[in-house]
Amino acid sequence: MANELMLKYGCNPNQKPSRIFMQDGGELPITVLNGKPGYINFLDAFNSWQLVCELKAATGLPSAASFKHVSPAGAAVGLPLSETLQKIYFVDDLELSPLANAYARARGADRMSSYGDWIALSEPCDVPTARLIAREVSDGIIAPGYEPEALEILKGKRKGGYNIVQIDPSYRPAPVEHKDVFGVTFEQGRNELKIDEALLENVVTENKMLPDAAKRDLIISLITLKYTQSNSVCYVKDGQAIGVGAGQQSRVHCTRLAGNKADNWYLRQHPKVLALPFVENIRRPDRDNTIDVYISDDYIDVLADGVWEQFFTVKPEPLTREERQEWLKTLDGVSLGSDAFFPFGDNIERAHRSGVRYIAQPGGSIRDDNVIETCNRFQMAMAFTGIRLFHH
Repeated sequence: MANELMLKYGCNPNQKPSRIFMQDGGELPITVLNGKPGYINFLDAFNSWQLVCELKAATGLPSAASFKHVSPAGAAVGLPLSETLQKIYFVDDLELSPLANAYARARGADRMSSYGDWIALSEPCDVPTARLIAREVSDGIIAPGYEPEALEILKGKRKGGYNIVQIDPSYRPAPVEHKDVFGVTFEQGRNELKIDEALLENVVTENKMLPDAAKRDLIISLITLKYTQSNSVCYVKDGQAIGVGAGQQSRVHCTRLAGNKADNWYLRQHPKVLALPFVENIRRPDRDNTIDVYISDDYIDVLADGVWEQFFTVKPEPLTREERQEWLKTLDGVSLGSDAFFPFGDNIERAHRSGVRYIAQPGGSIRDDNVIETCNRFQMAMAFTGIRLFHH
């Protein structure tokens, strides 16, 4: 290890020189095992590593994250996958370890956004996880270690240039952090807030029931939000984020964006989607993009004469708007976290349309009564955590 690492450039090619280094003169906590990670790669790496470490500590399960532009496209813990999820994540031909299950879930939440992602794993990368990563388009990975065979598999990606970073899991940063903006140095204490079930005790709705699975999912949503560019909202179901809305200027736009992603995740499980007759050897990104179009109002473009033949062996029946609406009505048991309070009940109404039953948010709006009333109308359970999770 060294105390600095020179980078090719910063956020953009014109931003030179660029490096990462330890201001205290100590050694960097990472070792680059392969490739040449860049400035944004390391921002993704260090944010995603913190996220998966906290998920593992909170749940006791192997955890993974799929990051793009310093926000998670997906985050999950290593619960087993149903046959349907194996199919929509395109891993039904693989033997999966708990860690591989975690990454399959993290990657599968929003496959379009995860294209070219940075991966974080809470555990040393094993062979099943490496084999899964090997066939996806990804920029790099950070993990506390790598099994020898797994490392060789990953080194074969991107013509031998895949970015592989190993981090010292015992590393602990200083309690005060700094950031330079426009020549001015900002200083703040690190956000060391522990997120656990204690934050969910103040249930303010008529419905007080928070099942254990909902508590787990709410904790996953809050930890995910802690490392998502604000404003942010996160929908979670069965141990994985299914929709993350990041960096929006209004809360309701976060809720809509993340809700639309959650809807797409669920629509991908529709029997018509599972039965789509794709041509043999279709490229994975082409297949994913085609599915996203098929389940949208733009499906007619996919089915147009002279177009569908590029993707399907036979012309599929469309998934009508009515069929989509009926299918989405069956989505239920979703948990929702918000990094700051909901100012209006319209956020709750939008969340309800995507099957949300459980909510965790700081509270503190002058319209809390309206938000609580809207939750009561839908028999939702909502906890006020009393903590804000802005991340910039």
